[in-house]
Amino acid sequence: MHTDYKNKGLTLLKRGQKGILHAIFSRFGLILLLLIVQILFLFGIFQRFEEFLPHIFGGAVVFTFIMVICLLNSSINPTAKITWLIVIMLLPVFGVLLFAYTQSEFGHRALKERMNQIISGTKEIIPQDEDVWKKFSEKNRGAASLAHYMHRSGCHPVYDKTAVTYFPLGEDKFEEMLRQLEAAEHFIFMEYFIVDEGVMWGRILEILARKAKEGVDVRVMYDGFCEFALLPHDYPKRLKALGIQCKMFSPVTPFVSTHYNYRDHRKILVIDGHTAFNGGVNLADEYINQKAKFGHWKDTAVMIRGEAVKSFTLMFLQMWGIGERQEEYERFLAYPSMPDETAKGFVIPYGDCPLDNDKLGELVYMDILNRSLEYVHIMTPYLILDGELETALKFAAERGVEVALLLPGIPDKRIAWSLAKTHYASLLQSGVRIYEYTPGFVHAKVCVSDDREAVVGTINLDYRSLYHHFECATYLYETDCIPQIEKDFQAAIAVSRQVTKESVRKEKLFLKLTGRLMKAVAPLL
Repeated sequence: MHTDYKNKGLTLLKRGQKGILHAIFSRFGLILLLLIVQILFLFGIFQRFEEFLPHIFGGAVVFTFIMVICLLNSSINPTAKITWLIVIMLLPVFGVLLFAYTQSEFGHRALKERMNQIISGTKEIIPQDEDVWKKFSEKNRGAASLAHYMHRSGCHPVYDKTAVTYFPLGEDKFEEMLRQLEAAEHFIFMEYFIVDEGVMWGRILEILARKAKEGVDVRVMYDGFCEFALLPHDYPKRLKALGIQCKMFSPVTPFVSTHYNYRDHRKILVIDGHTAFNGGVNLADEYINQKAKFGHWKDTAVMIRGEAVKSFTLMFLQMWGIGERQEEYERFLAYPSMPDETAKGFVIPYGDCPLDNDKLGELVYMDILNRSLEYVHIMTPYLILDGELETALKFAAERGVEVALLLPGIPDKRIAWSLAKTHYASLLQSGVRIYEYTPGFVHAKVCVSDDREAVVGTINLDYRSLYHHFECATYLYETDCIPQIEKDFQAAIAVSRQVTKESVRKEKLFLKLTGRLMKAVAPLL
């Protein structure tokens, strides 16, 4: 029977594979065609309006001036204001209509209402242990203030009695992940941005199908953008045939909508309420270096065992419950978390929602930068900063803190790479150290400071992660693994090239021009 399910899983994978022609003539191709038609139609309407501009030039100037004043007094991010000012002043009618459209929340109002309802309804579902909070506050008042802010935006308690294991590579996480999946007895929750067929997903799927047959509650959730190039639209049905519950978050639709911004970029695995995984590693072969796409793939993850797992269980159920009328929070949160009495330090798993007014992901990074005394070391695949975060990095360096950034040596997106380089000169001028990972691509999202606190999660230093995606991370304070995180950073920069003012000057002219031009619209990318 074990072999039967394994073969069935492999057949499922084979049927799911798609080529370019299949993609063009599939539901994806139809959706893409309809989207292009709608965009051309809308642009044609806007152009029709622009034909009358010569006759109403004076009115357009007044209209633009009024919109500029309104924009300057709006609450949107200052860097985004600059972008919109450029768009509106260059294209007075089209720019204003585009701005009004993007600010209208068309396409995600129902999602926003439902998400706010879920978060507010579960705000106190995991009570904060007062003894833990007191011990944490006594350790570090500054970190406790950050924890207070984190709890303000959702149910993010501070935990102790939680063991944390750090994985410096995706393949390290994968091997442990397989062992933990094999031990599952009650439920398996998986929420990932990318699921792609191959060695990694094939081995996981075989275990999931077998566990589902044994009666384990297996649930898989992935972002709807996977169906653009990775999975067929009916993939949830195919998993259902193996006994696995599956949902696509925000499936791609053939209608132009602002909904395309709000993707589920989280990576969460929860097993039986006592073990959880979090980090940058998706379920695809490049993440475990089974397939080379951009040289060696450097990624990281953490496994937590103990009290803090409850928060990841809650985060998964919140996203799973968006389309459900009734959730099962109490039942799954009641599973014993198996606290580790020997574990040191404190842990705060947290999620960042793009539909509220809290920039939790960015502000956690900024708070660590502002409280740091000796060093802040960061790994990130992208560096597309708003003014506030760039200032925080520079200010920390200027007051004597060793601020170092590790970025890819081989990029996956040329435009994002060129945008990152537009920040180099300013950061170097303030004393920030920048390294590019010579062996390949850095996908890790790690921040470690002063040998006492760290963040490992899914949150990049770019507008998508900080403003437009559902994200999650694990905040660590004085846990046993923090020295290992710093050691991993030092090992990575040892095989990296250091960026200097001279190397910035010698960058290719085309790359410089691309970055400077794209910087004007960076918040919209």
